[in-house]
Amino acid sequence: MIVVLAGTHDARSVIKALKEAGEEVLASALTPYGAFLAQEAGADQTRCGPLDQKEMENLLCRHRVKAVVDATHPFASEVKAVASRSCAAAGVPYLPYARPPWPVPDHPLVETVTDWEQAAVAAAKGEVLFLAIGARRLGFFVQHPRLAGKRFIARVLPEEKSLAACRALGLWPRDVVAIQGPVGVDLNRALFRHFQADLLVTKDSGLEGGLPAKIEAAIAEGMRVVLVQRPAAQGLDLAGILAALRGLEKRGDIHAGNSGPAGGPGICSKSSTGLQSRKPTQT
Repeated sequence: MIVVLAGTHDARSVIKALKEAGEEVLASALTPYGAFLAQEAGADQTRCGPLDQKEMENLLCRHRVKAVVDATHPFASEVKAVASRSCAAAGVPYLPYARPPWPVPDHPLVETVTDWEQAAVAAAKGEVLFLAIGARRLGFFVQHPRLAGKRFIARVLPEEKSLAACRALGLWPRDVVAIQGPVGVDLNRALFRHFQADLLVTKDSGLEGGLPAKIEAAIAEGMRVVLVQRPAAQGLDLAGILAALRGLEKRGDIHAGNSGPAGGPGICSKSSTGLQSRKPTQT
């Protein structure tokens, strides 16, 4: 069985490719919706919810995991770190997927920054800030002293936790765009015009994250763009993932995941897996 750390469009492509290669796939996603999408892509089993290192180690050991393919969001640095450490402890190969880069246009309205603090400083140049950064970082901007008095428009997934986070920060329904992307240039432009936004803050999420359409729309509307670079990371493309799995099998490096590093006694426990088989009832 291959574990795919899911929740992105990338993960769905990875799952489909693994299934076409004849692999059994267990997908782990943060949300029920992410797990549902993984099932639609063909995952044999799914689980949802966060995993700390101990929980991930238990999952790897108990389910005869041959390898882990990490297809989480490029900005999910903490998740990636936990997955890497867990695989090392369990003696399971860790294969990070790298979302292909997209060449950001060299344009006077586009400012690229390397971290969130720089993004907040740059965002102070606008008055109505359209935050297309997900729910997790909203508080950093809404509560940042340099951005006091600004109007914030939050684009988030239409998930209960995301909407609750917006409300907890004092954002009213008139300040929230709840939509699953990516969306095209025309819809992005319409949203920017509707809210009279003059500055977009977004992440370097590549083509899969709808970045080209966001930037094209913002430039067309004469808006400033503050783009947060993705964390530097090593990884493989889809063909590289499949080739790595074949290479591991040929070398005999893939094992059944129930032994610990170097063939030791293992690190498994009796914790519940929270798995669902294919085609569960959607809730």
